[in-house]
Amino acid sequence: MTDPLGGEAEIVVIGSGAAALAAALAAHDAGATVAVVERSDSVGGTTAVSGGGVWMPGNHVSGADDSREEALAYMSHLTRGRASAELLARFVDDGPAILAGLEQRTRLRFQPISWPDYHPEMEGARSSGRMIEPALFDATLLGAWQQRLRRAPVLGLPLSLQESTVDWTPSYTPERYDAAEISRRVRAHEVACGQALVAGLLDACLTRGIEPVLEARGTELIQRDNKVAGLVVERDGRRLDAHAKAVVLASGGYEWNADLCSRFLPGQLTHPTSPPLNEGDGLLMAMELGADLINMNEAWWYPAGAVPDEKYEDRQLARFIAVERTAPHSIMVDRFGNRFVNEAANYNDMQKAFFAFDANQAGPRHLPCWVIFDQQYRSRYPVITIRPGAPDPSWLPVGETLDDLAARCGIDPRGLSETVQRWNGFVASGRDLDFGRGDSLYDRFHGDPAATHPNLGTLEQAPYYACPVYLGAVGTSGGPRIDVRGRVQHVRDHPIPGLYGAGNAIGSPAGPAYFGGGTTIGMALVWGHIAGSDAAAYAHN
Repeated sequence: MTDPLGGEAEIVVIGSGAAALAAALAAHDAGATVAVVERSDSVGGTTAVSGGGVWMPGNHVSGADDSREEALAYMSHLTRGRASAELLARFVDDGPAILAGLEQRTRLRFQPISWPDYHPEMEGARSSGRMIEPALFDATLLGAWQQRLRRAPVLGLPLSLQESTVDWTPSYTPERYDAAEISRRVRAHEVACGQALVAGLLDACLTRGIEPVLEARGTELIQRDNKVAGLVVERDGRRLDAHAKAVVLASGGYEWNADLCSRFLPGQLTHPTSPPLNEGDGLLMAMELGADLINMNEAWWYPAGAVPDEKYEDRQLARFIAVERTAPHSIMVDRFGNRFVNEAANYNDMQKAFFAFDANQAGPRHLPCWVIFDQQYRSRYPVITIRPGAPDPSWLPVGETLDDLAARCGIDPRGLSETVQRWNGFVASGRDLDFGRGDSLYDRFHGDPAATHPNLGTLEQAPYYACPVYLGAVGTSGGPRIDVRGRVQHVRDHPIPGLYGAGNAIGSPAGPAYFGGGTTIGMALVWGHIAGSDAAAYAHN
């Protein structure tokens, strides 16, 4: 059989997101020949459609006062014994140098962003400094590969997270939005967020002669003498063998594989926000070799909304529900009309409340779910893609009274009326006594800075609206267990020789926790680098 990679690569990396490209760079710079295979026709994976933030305690960019002990105390508390202490320690100990090394070895640059940790009041947390983001990147440096950079359907403007959530906040203060500057960046082919991170990593790969092989799906790991010795690739309708001394799995999660999701996740994931080809290819290949699995009931959860018939790669596009649940004059309720969570809490932990089981109905108690808001909200803030002042879309239920709205949505009208009355009382007192919305710095940070209270506001001005909220995720976070060297572990607790993993293709070293904005990509970059470096050493051993 013909090897599509020419038979020259010592390391084959599966995927093309942050974890994969970081692994490819590290393996190359450690002296190995590297090939990258990507299932889709574009480069970037989940990273390219993300915010691109990187969570890293003690990073070299922020200059924040931080300590190893406090970072580990915070991380250990959130993981609740469900993550390896050794892996957490290596992330904290080696991560800052790995990120600094990326700036030294590539044209990628990081800049500070003033987001707090996701539980800033907990021991060891920080109100700012642990999250950084890529600076704008000139995509023309990619040459013809610029056209292969994955399109970001939601975070596609050249607008940094710091600008969109702190400096300009177009959802709250649209008058600050500098349209002329954004137009200039578009004309200059500058990219931001996850696209900027991928572009910088891809540029570094290309300058090293590593060109990703696109539309090449890894389907099976080749073994020889009980060691991984390459990858079976499907390309152009043919089965091809790509021989190598080691393979790095970095092919994303399994959130678009309905069968795997139904087997492992605690709720029906209906609205992933990642590229639709994330079907768990790496997970399945690792399972075939007896890989140990961890964290399989977890994902990087994010509540989602959808505009009917809005597509991304022929699938329903899911959009983040963010301002809708953090701004004043909105609450989130289930079919009983009851609130059930602090709506403004971080998206990952907030959405876990959706999994409560109703013993009477033998199903999820809090699904279906809606964000309920009134004209006060509608006149000030966006609803998914609809700006204030725009006509009400047909997909957004509206009622002149709460009872009308409840009838239209199938919500218990008495429950909704009582919930709104109770909520309005909390707003008048200045404190949410049920769920503490607005108590945390994190809540207030993402609320309206110009409002009387960033997160609290009455619902009392008709008409009333109900925006459906779905179970969404930016990716799954369960998969093969790795050790401190990025080696995939067998169920008998030994490394599978020649097999490494990073990113959403593995069981996250963060366990069930989301420490702060950019946790996913911080883990991806660090463990991608570790896996690639160790794979190169293994190949030369």
